[in-house]
Amino acid sequence: MLTKRLIACFDIIGGRVTKAVQFQDNIDVAPADELAEKMYNADVDELIFYDVTASAEKRPIDIETVRRVASRVFIPFTVGGGIKTLDDMYMALKAGAEKVSIDSMAVRNPQIISEGAKAFGSQCVVLSTQVKRVGKSADFPSGYEVYIDGARLATGMDAVEWIKRGEDLGAGEICLNSIDCDGTLAGYDIQLMQLAEAVLSVPLIASGGAGKPEHLSDLFTQTDAGAAIISSMLYSPRMSRNYTVAEIKKYLTEHNIPIRPGGSHEN
Repeated sequence: MLTKRLIACFDIIGGRVTKAVQFQDNIDVAPADELAEKMYNADVDELIFYDVTASAEKRPIDIETVRRVASRVFIPFTVGGGIKTLDDMYMALKAGAEKVSIDSMAVRNPQIISEGAKAFGSQCVVLSTQVKRVGKSADFPSGYEVYIDGARLATGMDAVEWIKRGEDLGAGEICLNSIDCDGTLAGYDIQLMQLAEAVLSVPLIASGGAGKPEHLSDLFTQTDAGAAIISSMLYSPRMSRNYTVAEIKKYLTEHNIPIRPGGSHEN
């Protein structure tokens, strides 16, 4: 059985990690490179970095912050935000990222998925999608709609149909974030993840809502998601106390969830 991955996800503004609830009211946390090194030493399995205002501000990704983070971690590192062209992808990979995540631009130009997969390999291309529950209808058979530009703009696209199309175009992984659950600490949208996994054959990263180890156990026992984003649990100022990666892995191991062992990165 494949082990499940725990991923720290950073929402970056001005080179610093921030934390929001449902994409609003961002609170400053720490410099991105410093927190990345802390998470690496704590044995998190992977890191995702989103320059969350790049698309809305119509600018490239903050490549200098990508370089600083990449110089301090030695685990799989994905970057997204402001990725519009193959040149943008190349620059991010050259700066030290292992994978690039595309979101808003993929909706506007779906062919960038297949172009990126052809140029760099599907394993380098992650389709990130922000979705909101809207209720089932003829337009939204899954009951979820895709949003872009930092969850600011509704697209009129059904979420499950879109991620399946993204896979068909060549995305090697799908990161699916529930806007409704994001930052709430109330647990993942299990129904959304079950709908997604039913149509996907590539790995699914679940995002939005984790607040305690039980939420991860629920996700991994009720869905086939291969990875989970656990940002708030690790560093959100809104938590009464933050969990360590070791605590989370210990809990999951005790509940028979196949997880990568800890201890390999600690100083």
